[in-house]
Amino acid sequence: MMTVTLRIWRTGNTFTDHTVSVPDGSYVIDAIERVFAQPGVSLVWRHACHHASCGSCGLRINGLEKLPCVTPLSDYAPGRPVTLQPLAHLPRQGDLVVDFAPFFERMQAVGMPIIRTDETAGNCLDNRRDLRFEDCIECGLCVSACPAMANPVFIGPAALAAAERLMEEPRGADLSALLQLVDATTGVWSCRSSYQCSAVCPSGVDPAGAIIRLRKRLLS
Repeated sequence: MMTVTLRIWRTGNTFTDHTVSVPDGSYVIDAIERVFAQPGVSLVWRHACHHASCGSCGLRINGLEKLPCVTPLSDYAPGRPVTLQPLAHLPRQGDLVVDFAPFFERMQAVGMPIIRTDETAGNCLDNRRDLRFEDCIECGLCVSACPAMANPVFIGPAALAAAERLMEEPRGADLSALLQLVDATTGVWSCRSSYQCSAVCPSGVDPAGAIIRLRKRLLS
């Protein structure tokens, strides 16, 4: 077993320390769950899949955007607190949870191409027509890490990466209108090319690379 102290940001702009024991080889999410299970502890947080598929557990861990479900506790120095904070640049709802409504509004502005129609959906067990086939897991880590998101009208790296993906496979979209949307100070020209969005992406989407490709398209 290993002992770890989580220093958790709480509503009201305060931190509380919680020390728990977890098996060797545990991940940050395992320690959070131990804190959540302690009697008398009230903690607002979000999780689902436990294996980096849903993106719902994204946090800032010691100041860096990560998914706690795949972040080993062994990455951090023993005996020192591991600090957990909610994602940046999204409205805070409580403790470690943020409101993703602005994130999805930006994705919808570009047509939200992470959703596509599958021609063989009739063979699926749940018979749904809209299935996900893109790499983006909508975790919001890129938005949190992006320094340009301090500008509240910037469309953001996730939406711009989605727009660039749509350029490659239009699916009936109005590409001229999409180019006009991204060719603005609220679009690709607000990006500072820090590549922090790509550095934190757990799915290899490379939003910064997509933004660079959009810029090249606009300048060609």
